[in-house]
Amino acid sequence: MSSAQPRAGSRPPAAPPKEARVLVAVLALAGIVVSLMQTMVIPLVPELPRLLHASASDAAWAITATLLAGAVATPVMGRLGDMYGKRRMLLTGLCLLVAGSVTAALGEGLGPVLVGRTLQGLAAGVIPLGISIMRDELPAHRLGSAIALMGASLGVGGALGLPAAAFLAERVDWHVLFWASAGAGALATVLVLALVPESPVRTGGRFDLVGAAGLSAALVCLLLAISKGATWGWGSAPTLGLMGASAVVLGLWGRWELRTAQPLVDLRTTARRQVLLTNVASAVFGFAMFAVSLVLPQVIQLPEDTGYGLGASLLTVGLVMGPSGLVMMAVAPLSARISRNQGPRTTLMAGAAVVAAGYLLGIVLMSAIWQLVLVSAVIGAGIGLAYGAMPALVMAAVPVSETAAANSFNTLTRAIGTSAASAVAGVVLAQMTTSFGPLTVPSQNGFRTVMAIGAGAALVALFFAFLLPRRHSAAPSPRPAPEPSPAPAEG
Repeated sequence: MSSAQPRAGSRPPAAPPKEARVLVAVLALAGIVVSLMQTMVIPLVPELPRLLHASASDAAWAITATLLAGAVATPVMGRLGDMYGKRRMLLTGLCLLVAGSVTAALGEGLGPVLVGRTLQGLAAGVIPLGISIMRDELPAHRLGSAIALMGASLGVGGALGLPAAAFLAERVDWHVLFWASAGAGALATVLVLALVPESPVRTGGRFDLVGAAGLSAALVCLLLAISKGATWGWGSAPTLGLMGASAVVLGLWGRWELRTAQPLVDLRTTARRQVLLTNVASAVFGFAMFAVSLVLPQVIQLPEDTGYGLGASLLTVGLVMGPSGLVMMAVAPLSARISRNQGPRTTLMAGAAVVAAGYLLGIVLMSAIWQLVLVSAVIGAGIGLAYGAMPALVMAAVPVSETAAANSFNTLTRAIGTSAASAVAGVVLAQMTTSFGPLTVPSQNGFRTVMAIGAGAALVALFFAFLLPRRHSAAPSPRPAPEPSPAPAEG
């Protein structure tokens, strides 16, 4: 698509319209495949100890391993994409997803599944890499809608994956889920190889191994403490030790990044007002968007005798949650239009406000399936609006040569917020319980409290979005000709 060889930091000529449409479709499919991987095991969670012949705490590592691998891989793959080629690293991520899916599909015990889920988690950088390729290849007037569509692919994967995985989990052997993931990943890999060009925009240089190791260690300590804190105890020595180690390593890592000539993450760029506030808003928004995924499935499946449970099946959970992803896809063009006319700051504020409204609806509408579908769809609409704005805000404030690294770091902040939401909601639901026969289950007030926390987090994200600089347009500057590289930050 692009034969010119621009200098690092400049944009290549835009792809022709037909090729641009194909490029967007293939990259969106890759995003959907990765999001399918993230949701496919949700129906298996209650059965994992039995299926893997392991204790509940050991089986939970099938979820934790993917979280940790994704957190480590996302910033590393983004930086490598800027240095050695975004398409190359996107293909690497898809190949790791296929390898992990096949490994888990062939396994019978905990070990192979953990290895497979870890390899799958390493593909988490595919979506930010896809957005970065779009910036390199698409004309400015198509970029906003393409970014919104790529962001919505996360919701579409969940919309398709959750009911499909629930259906398969109830009717066929669980290995089929991983074979299906491998097939989808292989298809996406072939299409990327055939139809997505390698961008000539590169930074070159030497990879920051010390920075990558330091950030990885800090993230593993932080996310391990968050994900296992409820099991180990929030005041236990392992949890507090990991939190402290994360803080120390993160401080040392920041000092190193400021002093090295070619850092993994350019903290001076990250500290720019627009980038910093967008990342903070993304972390809070990641917290807000995940709360609904923790509440609705439990309300749907709790027995009707509790007085607030709906006594429905896991397949019903998928069908209730599914429309939210379709709504995300539907609002992607609206997100792009608002960003084009009013700026991505306005779009992010609108998305946060809609998510807050959805959670407030959820506090009072929790007694029927149609009510939960409505709540899920409204929250999905807000997420769809915001997902198209976040990358646009980041890319408008960073050099072209740092696009993948900046987008990946933004994705990482959102993932940290999501992990924190899981921990906070778990604490609330563990403390606010009611007795149901011999069992202790979360109370209705507990679910409403989590919904209220989600609404509050969305309003906090709205506040940080309001603090962003006022910009009229979301799109990067037009590309009639390659531009000179922006001056690098001192140091």
